[in-house]
Amino acid sequence: MIRSLVFTTQGRLHSKNIEMFLMPTLLTDTNLFLWVDLESPTPEETKFVLEDVFHFHPLSIEDCVMVSPSPKVEEYTPKEEERYTPYLFIVIHAVDYSRKDGVFATNELNFFLGKNFLVTFHEGPNRGVNLAEEQAVKSNVHIARAPDRVAYNLLDSIVENYKPALDELSLEIADLEQQALQTPTKGTLNRILQVKKEVMNLRQIIGPQREVLARFARGEFKLIRAHMVPYYRDVYDGLFQISELAQSYTDSLTGILQVYLNMSSNQTGEVVKLLTMITVITTPLMMVGTWYGMNFESMPEVKWQHGYLVAGVVTVLSTAATYWYFRRRKWF
Repeated sequence: MIRSLVFTTQGRLHSKNIEMFLMPTLLTDTNLFLWVDLESPTPEETKFVLEDVFHFHPLSIEDCVMVSPSPKVEEYTPKEEERYTPYLFIVIHAVDYSRKDGVFATNELNFFLGKNFLVTFHEGPNRGVNLAEEQAVKSNVHIARAPDRVAYNLLDSIVENYKPALDELSLEIADLEQQALQTPTKGTLNRILQVKKEVMNLRQIIGPQREVLARFARGEFKLIRAHMVPYYRDVYDGLFQISELAQSYTDSLTGILQVYLNMSSNQTGEVVKLLTMITVITTPLMMVGTWYGMNFESMPEVKWQHGYLVAGVVTVLSTAATYWYFRRRKWF
């Protein structure tokens, strides 16, 4: 699906969902800004927009169509024989977290950012794109005055979308902490390890994105106007805080894992302690029973009239004395 928005340099909506054959003409008008959004496009739509209309470099088109494992930003400057205008190619990842599945889902978003155009490419709906489009069309501050401003809003929406995911993750970690303290089971251990793996995956996503946004924050690219650099720096600061929060979650999960192991060890120790106490307390009973269970004919107690009573009294008293000794030492 192809959506297109045309804005004036004042940020007002000029037209929407224009015919594709009009796009090359609109690109020649320096008083207009064209935003084309490709959502799960067909191969024919991809070829027409990226190759026939904008003439992007083949390498950036290939990176756009294929799934990129990590975020990146590349600047393309045409040579004499190349037909495209200078642009930035950006790969960024949005995230979402499901407490039910305990998995971070990533959604790749590709940008082609030029002086008077912005092309976004993504598979499936993207919350950040939808929000930025709504703001561009309905906002009174006219954020769509230039491509770098819309790109900033897209990046800011993506970074802001990390926060609900991290809030869900925080609740999950709190639940795991309670389980580790109260009912540490094997299922709890598996859940701790799974969530820790997902947090590590999140950090692997955030790390390269920090490097990408850091380049914008330093003002490395001429297509990003100077007065927009502080805005990109603010997005970078937000992502840096999220990165630090992810690190704290990793530390928390490591602590919860240690608590689980300690609680499991304590439970095992209590079981061993109980079994040891039972064995020791019943030792007098076993000794007396074993001794008189031999029934040798030469044992005088066997033929003694009060032998059974005396053996029973000795057994009870010795067992009670052992129990009293352990209670006095507060061993149970």
